[in-house]
Amino acid sequence: MHRLAKTFFHSLIARLRLSASAFLLISVTTACSNSALDPTSHITVAKGGVYAGAIDEQGKFAVVGSIHHGVSYWRLSDGERLYDWQHAQGTDTTLAAADFSPESAWALTADKNTLALWNTGTGEGLRYWQAPGEILSVQLSKDGDRALLGLSDNTAVLFDVKRGGILRTLRHNSPVRSVALDASGDLAATGSEDRTATSWDLSNDKRLTTIRHNEEVQLVAMSADGELVLSVSKYDKAVVWNSRDGIVVAEMPLRAGRLKRGLRFTSARFSIDNQFLLTGQTDQTITLWRMDDLNNSISWKVGERRLWKPYAASILDVAFSEKPGEFFALASNGLIYRLQLPNVEQK
Repeated sequence: MHRLAKTFFHSLIARLRLSASAFLLISVTTACSNSALDPTSHITVAKGGVYAGAIDEQGKFAVVGSIHHGVSYWRLSDGERLYDWQHAQGTDTTLAAADFSPESAWALTADKNTLALWNTGTGEGLRYWQAPGEILSVQLSKDGDRALLGLSDNTAVLFDVKRGGILRTLRHNSPVRSVALDASGDLAATGSEDRTATSWDLSNDKRLTTIRHNEEVQLVAMSADGELVLSVSKYDKAVVWNSRDGIVVAEMPLRAGRLKRGLRFTSARFSIDNQFLLTGQTDQTITLWRMDDLNNSISWKVGERRLWKPYAASILDVAFSEKPGEFFALASNGLIYRLQLPNVEQK
């Protein structure tokens, strides 16, 4: 049984934005517990496991890169597989990264060397490009016009997905492991193995500020308004900072011993009002953080999927849902989990 308290997220009411026009209205009598909550349900999207994938901004659809069955597109409300996608006919694509445009009308899939842009309404592929380098991460802009690509050649490039060609080149001193865009596509963040995370003004082709970590940066996430950046370093720390001046506004309270053993965030997403941060970790945990009180959080723990033997599930992506108090998490074990805050009422 979970130990209940009345200290968790009283200010969640009407504050946590779950979509462009929907706000979370919650009656909360439970709170942060020493034990994580269990997922409400799950759907199976891959029989073996998942290399990479993405959930859309509204928590309605997912792109999944299966280890054994290539790339597929799923509707989360009923767990229906809608499309199968391939970069080359007759060959399953090994997905390296994927993303949705903010309005979810487009999806981008990438293997190490190629990109494909898909219309999510029809399932048709609109564009297919050879990448300008080995792809490590991607993020798609609104309307599917541009994509920010993190590359192994020490750069991130802003790529014109519909017409082709590089629009901007952002340089680091080592491979760029993670990239992020704001909702407008004008601000960006990059995280590199050179131990830095950097924010950029793409409209002016300008480097804004750089945060230095003690180890390589493996994940960055940017808020929709471009104000906040989360940067996560291997064996080091996870910090939230202002994209324009680099002032650190929060350091996530992770135990030093666990960080040294490799615990880190593998996925993250800000709420639209910047009041909350949803993260997935290497230890099968998803956490909802309240930005003005990081010690008052709530977590879910996903179980190991057992086939011939148990194996752990890294959290590849997380998302808020349009439904009050509901969230989704895509795990490397081939399952998408539905998560629910306790005692939630729709108003």
